[in-house]
Parts: sequence; structure tokens; C-alpha cells
Amino acid sequence: MKKRVLALVMSTAMIASVLTACGSSSDAPAADTNTNTDTNTTTETKTETTGTEAAGTEAAAENVDYGTGEITIWVAENVQTFTQDQIKAFQEANPQYAGYTVTVEPVGEGDAASNMITDVEGGADIYGFAQDQLARLVSSGAIMPITGDYATFVNEENDAGAAAAATVGGTVYAFPITSDNGYFMYYDKSVVTDPTSLDAIVADCEAAGKGFYMEINSGWYQPAFFFGAGCTLTYDADDAGNFTACNIDYASDNGLAALKAIINLKKSSAFVNGSAASNATNCAVIIDGTWDAETIKSMFGDNYACAKLPKFTVDGTDYQLGGFGGFKLLGVKPQTDSNKMQVCLAMAQYLSSEEVQLARYQAVSWGPSNKQAQQSSDVQADEALSALAEQLAETIPQGQYPNDYWTLATSLGDSIIAGEYDNASDEELMAVLNDFQTTCQSYAQ
Repeated sequence: MKKRVLALVMSTAMIASVLTACGSSSDAPAADTNTNTDTNTTTETKTETTGTEAAGTEAAAENVDYGTGEITIWVAENVQTFTQDQIKAFQEANPQYAGYTVTVEPVGEGDAASNMITDVEGGADIYGFAQDQLARLVSSGAIMPITGDYATFVNEENDAGAAAAATVGGTVYAFPITSDNGYFMYYDKSVVTDPTSLDAIVADCEAAGKGFYMEINSGWYQPAFFFGAGCTLTYDADDAGNFTACNIDYASDNGLAALKAIINLKKSSAFVNGSAASNATNCAVIIDGTWDAETIKSMFGDNYACAKLPKFTVDGTDYQLGGFGGFKLLGVKPQTDSNKMQVCLAMAQYLSSEEVQLARYQAVSWGPSNKQAQQSSDVQADEALSALAEQLAETIPQGQYPNDYWTLATSLGDSIIAGEYDNASDEELMAVLNDFQTTCQSYAQ
């Protein structure tokens, strides 16, 4: 890993040398703005070792001076102190970067992109975000392309889904840090007798008077049925992040099967529309992600179990529920100072490395995107991540989607929940799908 980081550092430094440098002066070490978070001693020891192993001291031996300046990093609150510890370890192992004061601030992946787009100049230099925001960041000029050895690192070190999620129009724009933002099935094994069949699961829940939770009015969960039936709904985007085409075939026999299955699920007395474990009561099954694992373990106790999504049956044909795979990424804001740009790229690459991803998993259970980290015995033994890994084989990476798509999918789900299609004919349901498809296509015109 030492030689790998050195190669990346020196390669980008050569590219950056054509730009004009204008760093500010500061000799203070990296500073944590979260004064209320205690740092676990064991974690500190682990992360310092990680920083030394991942970054090494070979780059320092080159005696390259990147000057001084200030760097702001935005990450989710639960990894704020962890990230600060990693940056401290990185700077200690690489004194040529120690002249930069690094401030780590708690800004969640859901807010970072909107904040960056609103005020690029005032935004963070390095920031974490969900992959579905990448097109907006590219089109607003809030993220710089990742080229050369850095792009090679992204594509070679991470799983294919994560690498694809970091790419727009053939250009890499971000460093993946997780491959765990998908959904699968948590269930109470004292209630569910066959976790492979949706019909059997719903019947068990009905018999036990328990709830089956799934958020069918969500553009993220809803495609589990459509993609599982063999439908497509993706958007093409150009290098500027503009949507150029919508690839959709919901208005088809497969789409009709998916819509019927959603309607049938909604008709069950066990069905509850929702995906937040903290709000679930009298629950036997919930379609959710790894972020709720601990809550659901407490809820189900000794009957806690996980599995990939089941199959559903429509008109005698079985379909495997599919859906989206999601990822967390790190972006770097465009920089005018070549020295600062190099430091930001080196730090972002380090925070996405195999060693740091494993340390982050140990600290907060975020599932790695790095292929070697995914093979760790600890990661392999994680029940929720194992179920997700199985489910991801049935999904597509979530690409870029217009904001209007999410609103449209919610509207379709709301109509189903309201019972508007309970007694609809196949012809009427096909008309609904045609309207949905045409509207989705209009977003790319």
C-alpha cells in the first residue's frame, strides 16, 4: 500500500504542477470540531497503525513540500471523530502534508450535495455524499474529475458497482468508501417459516397477526418488484451531468406483473408501508438496510435473522425481487491551488483505502466497497452484510435519476396504498404504466 500511495501522490503532483499555487499559512495540526464525542482508545491505536501502513513514510523521503493551508472535510456525524483520527495518522506518516490544518465537520451525505451546490466556494474541500447526487454535483461544478492513477485506483480497488457509481459519462469523479446502501429482508424466524417466498412470508405474518413492513411509495424500494420482473429504468447522463435519455420498459407484460404484485402485497392485512425500524411495532418482517441492524437485533432478539429478498409469484410465474445497490462516495471540490489540490486528492484516496475502510467497518459497521476489505473475516461474518451481499447480486447499481422521478414513484405508490387500483383490469393497469413510462421519459428531454 505504501508504494501505491506514493505512486498516486507523485503522479498527481506532476499534473498539478502546471497550475498556480496560492496556499494560506497555518502550522496547526488537524482539528476536530466535535468536542462532545469521546474517542475509544482501542480505535485510536488501530487507526494510527492503519494510517502508517496505508500511507507509509516513503513519500516523505522524497522531501516534497506542499506548503500550508486549510482543508475542510464533511462527513456523517457518526464518523466525524473516526475521520479526524485517520487524518491525524495520515499527516503523521506524511509530514509533507502536515502544514495543512484539517477541520472535520458533521454534514450528512444527504445534505452535503445540496450545500455544495448552493455555495461551491463556501463548501467543503472533501465531502461524503450518496451516489445518487453525483450528476447534480457534476453539472454544478462542485466536484473535480479524478484522473490518472487515482482513476485507476478507484476502478481496480473497488467492486464494479461502486466504481460505476463514481462515474459519469465515462469520467471518474469520486472515491467510493462503502458498498452497503442496499436493502434486504430482516425477519423474525419464529414467525417466518420460508424466507424465500413472498407469498409464504405474508401468509405467516397474517397468521401470527404480525406486520410486514416495506415502503412501496418510495422510488428506491418500489423498483424491487419492477427490476425483479425484468424491467429496466435507468437514465443516461453526459459529462456535464445532464440527462440525455431514459431507458424504461415498465409498460410491458413484466411491468404489469410487478404492478400486480405490489397491489397484492398492499391488500394483505399484514402489510405496513414503511422502512424505518425505529417506527416498527408488532413487526415480523421489514425490508431495510444495514443502518438499522442494531435496532432490529434488539427488536427480534434471539429470533433475529436476515436473508436476501424473496421471490414473488404472479399468474403462476416466479420472479426474484431485485432493486438498487447504493454507495457512499468522497468528492473533492475543484481547487485553484495546485498544492492544496494534491493534498486533498491524497487525503481522499487515503480515506477510501482498504485499511481505512476496514477500520471504518470496525468503528461504525459501514460495509466496504474495497474488494480486499470485503474479504475480511469480520466482514464475511456479519449477518446483515452477508444478506446484503447476496441481494446485491440481484440488483443494479443506483445511477443518476432526476429529482422528479422520486416524486413520481411516490405518487404511484400512494395511489396503490389508497386502493385506487384494487379492482383495476389489466388494460387499466397498463394505462397507468404507460403514463408512468412516458412521464419518466419526459425528464430526459
